[in-house]
Formats: sequence, structure tokens, C-alpha cells
Amino acid sequence: MLFATLEHILTHISFSTISIVITIHLITLLVRELRGLRDSSEKGMIVTFFSITGFLVSRWVSSGHFPLSNLYESLIFLSWALYILHTIPKIQNSKNDLSTITTPSTILTQAFATSGLLTEMHQSTILVPALQSQWLMMHVSMMLLSYATLLCGSLLSAALLIISNSKKKKNVLSKTFFFSETEYFYATRSAFKNTAFPPFPNYYKYQLTERLDSWSYRVISLGFTLLTIGILCGAVWANEAWGSYWNWDPKETWAFITWTIFAIYLHSRTNQNWKGTNSALVASIGFLIIWICYFGINLLGIGLHSYGSFTLPSK
Repeated sequence: MLFATLEHILTHISFSTISIVITIHLITLLVRELRGLRDSSEKGMIVTFFSITGFLVSRWVSSGHFPLSNLYESLIFLSWALYILHTIPKIQNSKNDLSTITTPSTILTQAFATSGLLTEMHQSTILVPALQSQWLMMHVSMMLLSYATLLCGSLLSAALLIISNSKKKKNVLSKTFFFSETEYFYATRSAFKNTAFPPFPNYYKYQLTERLDSWSYRVISLGFTLLTIGILCGAVWANEAWGSYWNWDPKETWAFITWTIFAIYLHSRTNQNWKGTNSALVASIGFLIIWICYFGINLLGIGLHSYGSFTLPSK
């Protein structure tokens, strides 16, 4: 009872805090001079992280197994993984383009877990025999970390596509870089010499798309590595549980499709003509594929993973 109350409190603290954070983000987008609010939003994200971490630890202690036994727990873990991604640019002292993706993603994920699921699904469940394995933590955590990473990378690519194809011009060049006409001419000529993007009249727009392209590539590369490790761990676990490394189960099939899509994305990056918007289109398609693999297949409730239908999101 004590753990259940603690988990309830921590969940609502994290959800309330992240709701305030997203509100602050919207305000700072409208009024950029309010730097104090921007610092407050970062403190709010820290509170959210520790609340989610506390929930996961509490659930782990009370249930006796790593908290990934149902959809609710996996969504909370996904929120936790999104915060980890949120902190990466801060470690590298880079411009935090990821926060535009990770903050709304965290609140939407947690909102669905807290309010969109039945209350009964919030309770910890006893693991079925097939899940009573040390591979549960390794396989499912790797898959969810890869989903969070690939979702962020895909959304960055989608943002790149939207910005690149936008015909609206924003007059922020003089305010941002204070380039003269001559300086702007030489800067853009040298900058666009070896790029896959079409020349933008707005140099700020070009810089933003270049940054988004770079971040999406780095994030997707990390997610692809995690996905590969997760699939390999799942294959070993499947051999122990079912006697076969691969069974072409719907969940396995869509995991392979997801892996293939992002393998195509990474391969397309090696071709100069496919960099930029072309590879971003492939990654954007991957965003839909991930949700089919993670969530859509569970709604069908078929195959060897049928025991995971809407209650057990993975093996």
C-alpha cells in the first residue's frame, strides 16, 4: 500500500511538472526575452526526471522485477528515456534543439500513460513464465531506449522537411548575425558549395536545417545501434523460451522492418545526393513504422507476443 501511494504521488508530480514545463516553453517561444522562465523549465525537467526515476525504483522494489511488465510501465520508462536524450546536448554544451522534441514527447507519453489507460493497467502484474527471465531487463529496456531515440531522430528529420519546404521567409538575418550584404554573399556562397540542401534566401534557416540534419543523423545512429542490440538480445531470449531464434512473429517482423528502414536511412547518408531532405523523408517514414511496431501490433493481439496485447508491450 505504501509503495502504491508513493508511486501515485510521484507519477502526478512528474506529470504536473512537465505540464508546467511545456507551458513555459510555449511562453518563451512567444517572448524570447524571458530567460528566467527558460531556466525554470530546465529545473522542472530535472524534477520530472527524479520523479519518474523514483517511480521506477519504487515499482522495481515492490514488484521484485524490472518495471516493464505492462504498457503503463513501458510508457513511463519511455518518458524517462526521453529525458535522458534531453540532457545529451547539455553535456556537450550544444544548442538544445532536442528539447523542442523531447519536452512535448515526454508530456504526451506520460499524459497517455496517466490518463489514457485504464486504472487497472497502472497496477503491477505478476510476470508470466515466459517473462521470468534476466533477458527481460536487457531486451525490453534496449528496445524502448531505441524507440525513444529513433522517435526523436525521426521528429527532427520531420522538422527539417517542414522547415526546408516552407516558403515563408522570416526577416531575422540582420538581428541574428548582423551580416552586411557583401558578407552574406560570400558566407552563403561558401556554405552552400558542398551541401545537399538547396540555397535558402535566409541564412538562419540554412543553419537551422544543417543543425537539425546533424542532430537527426547522430540521434538515429545511436537509436539504430540500440535497436540492433535489442533485437539480438530478443533473438537469444526467443531461442531460450521458444527454441528458435526467429519465428517471423508480427512483432519480430515489424521490428525487422523498423531496422531495415533506418538501415536504409543510414546508408542513404553515404550518398551526397541523398543527404538532407531525401534521407529525412526516409527517417520520417520510420516514425510511423516505430509506432506500428511498438503500439499497433499490441492492439491486434496475435502471434507469439499475444500475451503482450495491450498489457505487455514486449516479450
